[in-house]
Amino acid sequence: MRTSGKGPFDFDVSRRPALPQASGLFVTGTDTEVGKTLIAGAIARRLRRSGRRIEVFKPAATGCRRTREGLVSSDAEFLAACADSRMTLADITPLRFKAALAPNAAAERERRSVDLEAIFEAYSRVVAAADVVIVEGVGGLLCPISNDFWVVHFARMVNLPVVIVARAGLGTINHTLLTLHAARSAGLNVAGVIINRYWIDPEIREQIAQSGCEGGTRPDKQRRDSSQPTGPEDSRYVKGDEDLAMYTNPAQIAERGRVEVLAIVPEEQGNSVENLTIGKDTQFAIDQVDWERIIGIED
Repeated sequence: MRTSGKGPFDFDVSRRPALPQASGLFVTGTDTEVGKTLIAGAIARRLRRSGRRIEVFKPAATGCRRTREGLVSSDAEFLAACADSRMTLADITPLRFKAALAPNAAAERERRSVDLEAIFEAYSRVVAAADVVIVEGVGGLLCPISNDFWVVHFARMVNLPVVIVARAGLGTINHTLLTLHAARSAGLNVAGVIINRYWIDPEIREQIAQSGCEGGTRPDKQRRDSSQPTGPEDSRYVKGDEDLAMYTNPAQIAERGRVEVLAIVPEEQGNSVENLTIGKDTQFAIDQVDWERIIGIED
C-alpha cells in the first residue's frame, strides 16, 4: 500500500507536527452536501448521553456568514449545540472563509493565507478538553485545505476511525467506492459507511422486492397516504430506476466495498443544520449503532 512519496496523491504527513491522539471519530463524505455535518452532530448527541464530555472539531469551513464578531460557521454552531460543547466556535473551526469554495481557493480569493498551525493548535486544545472528539472533514477526503495539505492529510494526523457519509441515490456506488479506495490507500481505518437521505418508503421497498420493478415499473401510486409528509415531488414513491437504485445501493456498497453499512438514515423535514435540529427518525437510526465499540471505549 502506497502511503507516501512524490506524486499527485502524496499522503505523507511525516513532516507535520505530531498531534495528540484521542478517542473519537473522523466523519467525512463522498462529496459536499451529503449531510456529514448532520450525521456528525447526531453521533455527538448520541455519545453525549453517555455522560462523557464530547467535543467537536472541523478544521476549516467556507460559506460562512459575517457578523460583528467575524466570520461564523453554521456547521460549527450546529456541532457545538449537538455536543453541548464548552469550546469557542473559533476553537471548533479555526479557519473560516466567506466564499463557498474549497478552503485553498477561498483563501486565495480573499487574499489570505491558510494557517495550518492554527488548525493544529486548536485541535490540540479541543482534544485536551474532551473524553471523545468528533471531527468533521471539509468536503471529501481529497478536498484541499491548502494546496499541499488536504483533508486526507489531517485525517492521517488525527488517526481516528473514519465514518463515510454517502448519499442514497443513483451514482453513490462509484463515489463511495472511490472514497473507500482513497481512505485505504492513505492507510486510514474505515469504520463503515452511513447512507444518508434515504427516500424510499418501507411499503414501497416491499413492492419493489416482490415486483422487481422491471424496466423502472412504478408501484401503484393509489396506495399513497397524502396526509403523510413526503420528499420533493412526492419522493417516498418510486419514480423509476433512480429510486430502485436507492433500494439496491446499500447492499452494493457493502459487498463491492467490503465495508459495513452502519446505518441508513432517512430524509426528513426535522433535519436542519441552520435551525440546530435533528429529526427523530434520523437520531433513532444513528442511535442504533454501537459507537462505543467502533471508537474503542467502554460503555
